[in-house]
Amino acid sequence: MNWEQLLSLKRQGDTSKRLRIEQDDTRLGFEVDYDRIIFSSAFRSLQDKTQVIPLSKTDFVHTRLTHSLEVSVVGRSLGRLVGKKIIEKYPHLKEVHGFHMNDFGAIVAAASLAHDIGNPPFGHSGEKAIGEYFSIGNGQQYKSQMTDKEWQDLIDFEGNANGFSVLTASRPGIEGGLRISFATLGAFMKYPKESLPKKPTKNIADKKYGFFQTDKKFFQEAAKDMGLIFNKTGDDIGFERHPLAYLVEAADDICYTIIDFEDGINLGLVSEDFALEYLIKLVKDSIDTSKYKTLETKEDRISYLRALAIGSLINDAVKVFVANEEAILEGQFPFALMDKSKYKVQMDDIIKISVNNIYQSREVIEKEIVGYQIIQTLLDKFITAYNNKFNGHASNYDALILKLLPEKHLLEKENVYERLLHICHFISLLTDGNALELYETINGRKKD
Repeated sequence: MNWEQLLSLKRQGDTSKRLRIEQDDTRLGFEVDYDRIIFSSAFRSLQDKTQVIPLSKTDFVHTRLTHSLEVSVVGRSLGRLVGKKIIEKYPHLKEVHGFHMNDFGAIVAAASLAHDIGNPPFGHSGEKAIGEYFSIGNGQQYKSQMTDKEWQDLIDFEGNANGFSVLTASRPGIEGGLRISFATLGAFMKYPKESLPKKPTKNIADKKYGFFQTDKKFFQEAAKDMGLIFNKTGDDIGFERHPLAYLVEAADDICYTIIDFEDGINLGLVSEDFALEYLIKLVKDSIDTSKYKTLETKEDRISYLRALAIGSLINDAVKVFVANEEAILEGQFPFALMDKSKYKVQMDDIIKISVNNIYQSREVIEKEIVGYQIIQTLLDKFITAYNNKFNGHASNYDALILKLLPEKHLLEKENVYERLLHICHFISLLTDGNALELYETINGRKKD
């Protein structure tokens, strides 16, 4: 892989290259990506989607929206710091092609902003609820009507693949979705493979999958344009990662490790003394003890340590990337950056505490159970109605259910796989609150 090709400004539908040297620096294409994502309805819905605590009314707990904004900020720093090193190492990128270090920051920031845009309501349990509707629920009846890979898309419903669809899928009059630049799409694609074979290797890029069968053709077009390295055999589709995808992943890893931990502390799920013991290990080289002693509230003390911890992890991630940049370009780095961090043990300790004290707390478990029931009920009602209409025997009840579909989702789908995926896509774009409201309406419990 080479950086000139990887930093492609091309967009879906373009017939020729877009040259960086011809770009207007006041309205750079990579910054346009950021704007298009942040103004999209799918991004806006993240304000009412779970990060840790589903349906939480606590004002300082992070939502998917605040999490995504924070990951974007961390991603921008990672991109700029790496970009500075890359431009120094390959000066022709600036001298001949016009790239700047901030371009790297803009790409990673935009991709980081979008990294959760395809996640359904109720956190990762939402993905599992969709998958289990098909694998062990009423959706099992459709298995015989689709290919193995189509079926795998459904039983392992994946927010990353759904996000790629949000960013790129066409609908009448809207060709190419948000029409994001290929470089930003490349950085977004943490798992550049289809759903089967499942985890064929221990390569981090094979951990999950990154696109549905409906999006395979364009996925391959973008990957080939950027020069990503093909790494599968036969009819299976998969590539090595775009190098900047490692930075998007690192930004997410840093934020959920430290900030979910901070939420747990502020909620009282993790004691401050216990938290200090772990955070100090990340900031011992940078903490200003005299300043720290002047902070009077728990929130201020934890906030100060959180900022320092994120700074330490950013600097270390950059060191790991730069040290392995050539291996990454050759497709020979099958690890997450933070797996090679000098702080890996400390991060693992913090994540273990978060799992035990936060993710498995009674409040989270109770809300996830509610989320399962909501999502599986909505899937069942809408899929039944949608298929009955297609097959010409919709009941009056089915017709009423379909009137709850937003106008943009009133599309005809000839293929059963595409119909099922279409309803999954609709459900995935609901906020936690929207999903709950629809569920109560369908069950006759909606209050005026």
